[in-house]
Amino acid sequence: MISLDLTNRGLEHVPDEVFAHADTLEELSLSNNRLTSLPPRLVELRRLKRLFCSGNPFETVPDVLGQLPALEMIGFKSCALTDVPAAALPPRLRWLILTDNRLTSLPEALGNCTRMQKLALAGNQLTSLPGSFTKLTSLELLRISANRFTSFPTALLSLPKLSWLAFAGNPFCVRPQVRTRSISWRALSLHEVLGQGASGVISRATFEGHDVAVKVFKGAVTSDGLPEDEVTACLVAGSHRHLIGVEGRVTDHPHGADALVLTLMPPRFHPLGAPPDFQSCTRDVMSLTLGAAQSLRIARHVAEVGAQLHERGVLHGDLYAHNTRVDDEGDVLLGDFGAASLMNGLPLEHLDVRAFGAMLDDLRSCGAPAVLSEMRDVCWSSAPPRFADLLRDFGRSLNSVA
Repeated sequence: MISLDLTNRGLEHVPDEVFAHADTLEELSLSNNRLTSLPPRLVELRRLKRLFCSGNPFETVPDVLGQLPALEMIGFKSCALTDVPAAALPPRLRWLILTDNRLTSLPEALGNCTRMQKLALAGNQLTSLPGSFTKLTSLELLRISANRFTSFPTALLSLPKLSWLAFAGNPFCVRPQVRTRSISWRALSLHEVLGQGASGVISRATFEGHDVAVKVFKGAVTSDGLPEDEVTACLVAGSHRHLIGVEGRVTDHPHGADALVLTLMPPRFHPLGAPPDFQSCTRDVMSLTLGAAQSLRIARHVAEVGAQLHERGVLHGDLYAHNTRVDDEGDVLLGDFGAASLMNGLPLEHLDVRAFGAMLDDLRSCGAPAVLSEMRDVCWSSAPPRFADLLRDFGRSLNSVA
């Protein structure tokens, strides 16, 4: 057996059946139980790569994890963690999820996790990062939203591969009041649910005689941050023909929830890619085959949206193919502002540009023209340009068949 799922079993101890598969087990889920510790004999799981312990009342990450030689991914979301011991960090760790806990600090030993690519820390009580954080030169995705940072941790500016960053909801962040149309909940006729994610539920609705989408936010912290920061970023982003439009904000939801009325996406649009899997970690999984004209249009449209967001001071933070809807002609609708942050003058535009470079690399894997490799390399350089500069320098190529 390679994978074993023991979620929602009411477990207070790790059962013996786990160790019957010690020679083969690579993935173990113990989430949503009553565990407060893990047994020392967990070291028998020499092949274990992924361990999920979210939703258990752990107060500390167990030291035994640091002795697992193959362990790459650890999830302790929504526990009761107050401590991450240095001894608990395994040598091959590259994906660590500690969202929604009570952590006030992280160990200096975190800097020894030089394979780390993805680190989720939103919804804790952190006021600083360890000095060793600059050693995380492989880190690509970081979530520090909804913590207690009183200033932006400038050490992040030295991380060469950081591309997807969320930091909204900290004391140093400004959440402006953005004027938008107020829409009464009673003016909406809700129909079927179109989809839901960590931050909310999206339904089709009728408003003033036409179809719209309504996103009702759940109110809890997600791996990206707080719903109110997503709402703010959506409104600050403004209107653009390649953004999912905001028609207004619901002012009187019966349960007091935040809700936005959005333009209903035409059915011809579909995701450009699928979210990262356990193997790809930070990179989307691509399966489409794209024509030259289609892929060039996609690249141009995303860059145009990026330029407007940065002009308005918005860092998207999650610029991915799976958050980009496209049609067969290459028209684009970009959405999902759950990880967005307001830069407030911080020099962070290069992060979204690096993420755009990854998207260009994804497009190349789907058959896009070679010019996108040149553009990607510029985005991944040590001094990435702004989106406006990319559009200027590569405009002729992007428009050649677009």
